Amino acid sequence: MKKAELKVTVELDENNVPENILWESTDSANKDAVPVKSLMMALWDPNYQNALRIDLWTKDMPVDEMKIFFYQTLMTMGDSFLRATGETNIIEDLRDYCAHFAEKMEIAKK
Repeated sequence: MKKAELKVTVELDENNVPENILWESTDSANKDAVPVKSLMMALWDPNYQNALRIDLWTKDMPVDEMKIFFYQTLMTMGDSFLRATGETNIIEDLRDYCAHFAEKMEIAKK
């Protein structure tokens, strides 16, 4: 069985606010840690039937980038849900909402 390991390193300031977030994967062609400004991770706990989540962002993450990050995350969650379930009707609704979100956040592509 093939295995891959994901590693996330979070460097905190004196108030425990993330200053730097680095991630790396043993399965990546790039063997160096990659700096990122935000991270959202969700894991499913089948024993308790709930999601375990970690949402982190560095203190220098600009709000305009955070808006784009949320938009793209919502869109890709829809893509993943469609692949996992085949539920096309609800995905159309989610994509409509994402278009609304992008418009309200003023990140819609002209």
